[in-house]
Parts: sequence; structure tokens; C-alpha cells
Amino acid sequence: MVRLDSFAVFFKIIISAATAATILFSVRSAELDPETKGEYYALLLAVTLGMYLMASSTHLLMIYLSLETVSLTSYILAGFLTHSPRSSEAAFKYITFGAISSGTMLFGISLLFGMTGTGDIMLISSRLGEMFSQGDVYPLAVLLSITFILAGVGYKIASVPFHMWSPDVYEGAPIPITAFLSVASKSAGFAMFIRLFYSGFKSADASIDWSLMLAVVSALTMTVGNLAALPQQNVKRLLAYSSISHGGFLLMGGVLLTSEGLQAILIYLVIYLFMNLGAFFVVILIANEVGSETIDGYRGLGSRAPLIAVSMAIFLFSLTGLPPLAGFAGKWILFAAVIKEKLYWLAIIGLLNSVVALYYYVRIVKAMFLETSDDTESLSFSPGSLVLLLVFVVPTLLLGIYWNPLYELSRVSLGKLMG
Repeated sequence: MVRLDSFAVFFKIIISAATAATILFSVRSAELDPETKGEYYALLLAVTLGMYLMASSTHLLMIYLSLETVSLTSYILAGFLTHSPRSSEAAFKYITFGAISSGTMLFGISLLFGMTGTGDIMLISSRLGEMFSQGDVYPLAVLLSITFILAGVGYKIASVPFHMWSPDVYEGAPIPITAFLSVASKSAGFAMFIRLFYSGFKSADASIDWSLMLAVVSALTMTVGNLAALPQQNVKRLLAYSSISHGGFLLMGGVLLTSEGLQAILIYLVIYLFMNLGAFFVVILIANEVGSETIDGYRGLGSRAPLIAVSMAIFLFSLTGLPPLAGFAGKWILFAAVIKEKLYWLAIIGLLNSVVALYYYVRIVKAMFLETSDDTESLSFSPGSLVLLLVFVVPTLLLGIYWNPLYELSRVSLGKLMG
């Protein structure tokens, strides 16, 4: 029911790095009450354990149990600021959408178990292939179960139409938890997605064109996320919609179910770890010093805190996918895999969405360097915070120029799964 292979280890490293970064962010966050940090870190470790299990699960029951472990602890962490109505609202919306998605996924799992008689992903794959070849199963019934299961997976990766919880939860949760959910939760969700759809449902692809359904979901996810981000003034909420759109880009690789597509997902997730956590760390630092999460709070940052402003610009341009930054390398590999499979329409939609993303990211850069603030006093940050910031800046720069080791690591990590 749980497999320890190179694929699982790859995702556990990403999740561990996100957890370690979140702990360091939490130490520097002014939002959290020191008296409750013991419970806070215990919950953070509990949700990390659940994500480890999500990355390793090869049985439908274990997949569901690990998903619930992550969900239940995430609800508490999202509403951890009990004195804040915004945080309580975030937790309430999170648990409401989570309950619906989990119930829908469980119904899909029951249908699949009823048809195949097993919960083991590899056995499901072989039995579906046999049943389709013998005509013992209706394709519509299998498509229905896959769709219901996708509701649970889509909820974790915040894909359309299961994304509605994400903006409110990201805005209301403590900033370190928002950063954690945007990276670790998405990584664990994609680990579960790849195991299910590559190992479990690939044999059904010849009889059911569910990859087209995923392609449509991918296009809608990146488009809805980017268009909704355009009018946002709160940087946390803007990055939440940005995270939704990046989930759509990642799904582009999942649509293909080829080695190139899956490699692109793994590479992009590592790059996304550095550039997105880096951006959220800047949000924490500015919220501590300025007391604002809005774009207006970033006005004049280029003169008040040059290193912070330049770092934020690097993260934002990398999230856009501009060369020579790491985000460009991630998108280049993704788009190359999509074009190789001749899904030109999906590549064009992805390119147009990158242009839209550039617009709302540049709004923050414009506020930092081209607008002035009423307060011209320089902002000071601890040496530890600046060193931690550079931990994210340096890989964001280097991986855009030299990504071959990461490419090889992703290939080795997928070797066992594909074998």
C-alpha cells in the first residue's frame, strides 16, 4: 500500500524543503502567537507526514487516508489565527470545499473498486486493460469514476473547477502556511496524480479519451487563474491566483502521460519551490516591516530596500517565465513536451497566459521601482533573513542557465515508476 521508490523520495525531498522553509518563515513571521507555536509546529509535521504518504501511496485506500490526513491538519493550520475573522473564514471555506471534494473522490474510488475488485493501482491498470479488451466494462462507467477521483486530486492541486477555496484560504491563512500550501500541497497532489493516472489509468487511455478532459482542465485552470489575478490588490491573493495558473501549466505535462511530460512536471515543481517560496518570503518581510499585504505597501521599495526589491523582481519575472531565469527553463521544458505531442492549441493557450501573467506581475515591480511612498525611511532586515532570501534567489538564477543535473535527477526518479 506504500512504496518507497525513487519517485516517492523525489517528492519527499521537495515536501521536506518546503516544510523546512515554512518553519524558518514562521520563526520570522509576526503573525503567529509564540504561546501556540508548539501546537503549530506539531500540526506542520503532521501534515508533512500525510504528504509523504500521498507521495508513496499505491492503494486507493491509502491514497484516501493520506489525503484526509493532509486535509484535516491543513484546515486547522489555515484557521490558526483564531483572533482573525479572516483566518476563521478561510478555515471554514477550506473544510467545506474539502468535505465535498473528498466525498466525491470516495464515491469515484468505490465505483472503481466495484468494477475491478481491487484497490491496488497496478492491478487496477492490468484489470482495466483486460476488461476493455473483453468488453466486460462500460467506458462511460470508468470515465465517471475517473472524473469523480479527479475531484479529489483537483482539489489538492487547485485546478478548475475545484479551485474556489484557494484564493480565500491563501489570503486568510498565516503567510507561512499560504507559502507551504502553494508548494508542498501542490507537489503532493501531483505525486498522487501521476501515480493514479500514469500507473492506474494509462491502460484505459486507448478506450477513453480522458487526456482531452485533462487538457481542457489545464487550459481552463491557467486561464481562470490569470484572469482572476488581474484586478487583485492584495499580493497574497494575487499569488494565490498565480498558484492556480501554475497548476494549469503543470497539468500540461500531466495531459501527455509521456516520460517527457512527467519529467517536465518534476523539474517545474523544483523550480516553482524556489521562486514561489521566495516571493512569499518577501511578502512576510514586507508585512512585518510595513504592516501591509497590498501592492501599495510595495511603493518605493526599490529605494527603501534595494536587495528585497530586486529579489522580488527576480521571483516575479521567473514566475512569468522570462529568460534567463529558472521559470523560463521550467516552461521551456513543458512547452517542448507539449509541442512534441502536437498539442499546439494547448501550447498557444499557455503562451498567451504567460503574457497575461507578465502584466499583473509587472504591477508589483512598477510599484517597487517607479512609484514613490509617503514614507521614505529605509527598511532594515536581519542578516539571517537576507541570507535566507539569497537561498531562494541563487537557485532561481542558476537553474535558468544550467538545469541539466535537475533534468537527470528527474529522469532517474521516474525510472522505477515507468519501469
